[in-house]
Amino acid sequence: MTEQNDDQRGFSRRSTLAMPAAGLGIAALGAALSPIGVAEAATMGDEFIPPHATKLKALTAALAKAPRRRDFKSVPMILTSADQYDSEALHLLFAYSGGPKQVWDNTALDSPWLNLMRNSMNAQIWSWKHPDFIAISATHGTAHLALYDKYIWDKYLTKFTGGKVKSNTWVDVPAASKVSASDYNNPKGVFSPLDNSIVVLQKRGAVFCACHNEVWELTMGILKKGINPDKLSHPAMAAEFTNHLIPGAVLTPGVVGTIPQFQLAGYQYAK
Repeated sequence: MTEQNDDQRGFSRRSTLAMPAAGLGIAALGAALSPIGVAEAATMGDEFIPPHATKLKALTAALAKAPRRRDFKSVPMILTSADQYDSEALHLLFAYSGGPKQVWDNTALDSPWLNLMRNSMNAQIWSWKHPDFIAISATHGTAHLALYDKYIWDKYLTKFTGGKVKSNTWVDVPAASKVSASDYNNPKGVFSPLDNSIVVLQKRGAVFCACHNEVWELTMGILKKGINPDKLSHPAMAAEFTNHLIPGAVLTPGVVGTIPQFQLAGYQYAK
């Protein structure tokens, strides 16, 4: 699933997918605080972004208005037109004048990817005094499974993972998010390891970029397993997966090929 042959991925041989603690690899921490509801999460504003991060707040507002096409009927293996991916949102990211700017090459769902991004944001904001710091997740490999909504998980991914993972826990919003953001050093608060969540990091200004190549290769693997209740063609199934990326995700034509564009725009690579 990281742009390699299906039989090289070894996804079915990975037992660690069962860990629900996003980015920690320690199940006890993931269960320490119960998640709040999706409706509550949707009401969280930009109070998680530092008050003086004016450039990051402006970017976040612009990204929220940038179009995300999610009405595809069919998509090809290689995207050749800007209207096939989230070009406007990507160019907002490339043009961002705040910083520092970091792009994370995230490939493994069972790695501490969310924890590392959170730690980086915390150190940049409070230790190095860079409130306009931005972290981008260049997401592919098994980590990309965290970028699909409940519809795709219920229809395809629970079966694809062999029941090891039944839902997308990486978008759950822990109760730690309800602690006052002003108490930034609270070990059980908003910025703590108990709050590793894609949705929370998005509320803090992080951006999760999706990969069309990964969509294509994942659906190829799903078709090989015979998971196709609607008898869709490969281009049609890839379109369905694209249409059900999580809110806020920015679709790239291929994240490995887009990382150099981020680097040309001044983003520092992290793995």
